[in-house]
This record gives sequence, C-alpha cells and structure tokens, in this order.
Amino acid sequence: MILLGAMRRARGNHMRCRFKLSEIKHWAGEYGDPAADAKAELVSRKARARGCLTRAELVTLAEWKSARIKHHAAANDAAFVRDVTGLALSTSNERLRIESLTLLRGVAWPMGSVILHLCHTDGYPILDFRALWSLGEALPDRYDFPFWCRYVGTCRDLADRAGVDMRTLDRALWGYSKVNQRK
Repeated sequence: MILLGAMRRARGNHMRCRFKLSEIKHWAGEYGDPAADAKAELVSRKARARGCLTRAELVTLAEWKSARIKHHAAANDAAFVRDVTGLALSTSNERLRIESLTLLRGVAWPMGSVILHLCHTDGYPILDFRALWSLGEALPDRYDFPFWCRYVGTCRDLADRAGVDMRTLDRALWGYSKVNQRK
C-alpha cells in the first residue's frame, strides 16, 4: 500500500529517543498508575471485537486522554461515532484512518491517535507532548499527515528494535518525560 510505504520511508527521518532502548521497560514503569488504564483497555477490547466505538466508549477514551474534551465527545451523535470509528478501524488507507477521526467533536490528532492506539490492530503511538519531548521533537504548529507518518514510523521502528509492543513504548515515552521534562 502506498501510504504504508510512506510511513516506512519516514522511518529514515527519525526523531531521536532521549533514552536507550534497553531502558524502555524501566521508563514504562514510571508511567503513572497502570490501574487508570483499566477502563481504556476494556473499551479497547470491546471496540476491536465490534470494529467500532460507541459514543459512551468515545467519552470514556476522551476522559482518559483529557477530561476537558469529555463533554465535546459526548456531543457526538451515536450513529456518527459508530460510522466514523468503524471506517477508521476498517480502512486500509492510513491517511483516512487518522483524518476521518477528526470529524468527530472533541477529536483532534492527539485524541484520534488514542483511538488508533487502543482500538486498531496495528501498532499506533499516542500523539502527546510528553512522547514528542522524549523523542527530542518540538510540538509542531499544526499536525499534518507527513508529520504523523514520521512519528508513527519512528515509534514503530523503536518498538520493533526494542522488542516491545506499542503500549509499552508509549508508557516509556510518557514516563521518561514525566520524570525528566521541566515544566
């Protein structure tokens, strides 16, 4: 597929991890309270089995990512949530996966990445200021598909090289920033 190839090519244009790959499990251990992930992981299992999110599940994930977007996510029509997330989780078009999710209220690129990270069968990183910092990358003025490809490609490459799943890598990027990034 052409777009997946673009992600693979983007791997050559790496962001640089601030810690050694051998330290991923250590930094993943610095990730907040793993018990807080329980609701999100339950939504993940249900959505993967069903192939879409319900509005209530979208609200749960929004609250998990950032409580301030919860009310926006709740304003979506239930059928629209099912249709948009069903499309994003079933299409083979990489760009359509992420950008279609931004049609939902309360879902910008970071929240869209949460949906893909937790609900898609392919490995997707969560787009977050902490993860970007841990990769030595500044927040862009705006997110776009080329940036997304570079970020996904870098994270997939790191996870592959370290022999960890994307959730472990995500926790490590977040945990390293939490401990080391100055506010």
